[in-house]
Amino acid sequence: MQSPLKKIIILGGGSSGWMTAAALGKILKSHPCEIQVIESDDIGTVGVGEATIPQILLFNDLIGLDEDTFLKRTQGTFKLGIQFTDWRKTGHSYYHAFGEVGKNMEGVQFYHYWLKMRQQGKAAPLDEYTLSSLACNEKRFMRSIDAGNSPLSNIAYAFHFDAGLYAQYLREVAEKHGVIRTEGKVTEVTQHPSGDIRSLMLADGSEHDADFFIDCSGFAGLLIEQTLKTGYEDWRHWLPCDRAIAVPTASTEAPWPFTRSAAQKAGWQWRIPLQHRVGNGHVYSSEFMDDDEARQILEQNLDGKMLREPRQIRFVTGKRKKFWNRNCLAVGLASGFMEPLESTSLHLVQSAISKFFTFFPFSGPKQCDIDEYNRQVHFEFDSIRDFLILHYHATERDDTPFWRYCKNMSVPDSLQQKIEQFKENGRIHRFNNELFNDLSWFEVMYGQGLRPKGYHALADIFDQDELERRLKSIQNVVRRSADHMPTHEEFINRFCKAKM
Repeated sequence: MQSPLKKIIILGGGSSGWMTAAALGKILKSHPCEIQVIESDDIGTVGVGEATIPQILLFNDLIGLDEDTFLKRTQGTFKLGIQFTDWRKTGHSYYHAFGEVGKNMEGVQFYHYWLKMRQQGKAAPLDEYTLSSLACNEKRFMRSIDAGNSPLSNIAYAFHFDAGLYAQYLREVAEKHGVIRTEGKVTEVTQHPSGDIRSLMLADGSEHDADFFIDCSGFAGLLIEQTLKTGYEDWRHWLPCDRAIAVPTASTEAPWPFTRSAAQKAGWQWRIPLQHRVGNGHVYSSEFMDDDEARQILEQNLDGKMLREPRQIRFVTGKRKKFWNRNCLAVGLASGFMEPLESTSLHLVQSAISKFFTFFPFSGPKQCDIDEYNRQVHFEFDSIRDFLILHYHATERDDTPFWRYCKNMSVPDSLQQKIEQFKENGRIHRFNNELFNDLSWFEVMYGQGLRPKGYHALADIFDQDELERRLKSIQNVVRRSADHMPTHEEFINRFCKAKM
């Protein structure tokens, strides 16, 4: 029988390190296992991910965060979706909105009925049946209330927040649960004869050993790659953007409840509203644009005054060949990166932690558990990868070399199959454990210009007049629900206004 784990070291802080530490501290508080975070103030964090998806609510609830307090502490705002501008073609925009689209009827997704009527010119734009989209357009927000079958009973949302402030807040939570923080820079990693990691040597001469190590060292992958030589799968042929320039600006208007993503000549630009500022960034491909032009485009498309000099981030889209290797688990940027297009970076941290607890090695790692963990995380990375590629590949744009490349590039068979099935009959076939659901795929596929030849056969269950009446009724209900919502700014001021 193997001895139980007595100590876990998390290398690196930032959002991923302290998310991991806070969760471990909370869940293992009754388990005699020491948790230590080693981080250096001299090593900065990337901080690209300030936008999230609705699953973040589950994580915050797990570690016991009060939502209003969390938003005050992180200068946070609410997020109902993402607005994509100029992605399909210049001048066109659409929302990938969270939550319900219309109302399913007789077991058939609403969008099939909408497709049928839209093809006949008898349906309004999709936004008019989607509460989150209407709320985004009008800068409204509220949390769900008990309103029966109303869309107001099921409002899905996420957050925008300052990633640095989030990490600080999580550190406080983790330390309350007994997590120990050590300041220091790793100068050497020692290994057992078996190849497992034994200890970390710091610049001050101290040595720290553990039974298990979690690598949150960012792109460096100090443990998972530099020490264990795990290997990396490069996806730049599918996701060609490999650099970003980021800068915060002063707010010039009330915060809007969505992330803005605007396509550019060789990439795209994000705008993320916080209570005290706006986060901006230009993600681009160095194969199609030099750094000077990328910075110029970013600065030309800023609304407020820059609060500091822009900084560049370089990355390689892809994933580790193993996420759990020997007695080391890679989390966050150390495990891989797929750019912030759909705000998945922090979700992948959360998901890694959740999966790890399913196989938590209380008595030491078992190879069968390691293999299954890696299989599950590989699947999640691959399915998110396909969803991101869709945005680039399904486009009508051919006005620059970058967009011509994206439009004509070969894509993974798993994505090509989804596209072909959707084009044929509007159906979206996916595994139940994929992160993005049917509605997300539909909103992006349709928003990017893919048009199916048909729709689900059961959408013919209603005669024409009845279906037209039902769609009009749903449209009216969604409109009345949106009218009931306060503005995003009013909601923040009432419940979670941060001290400036």
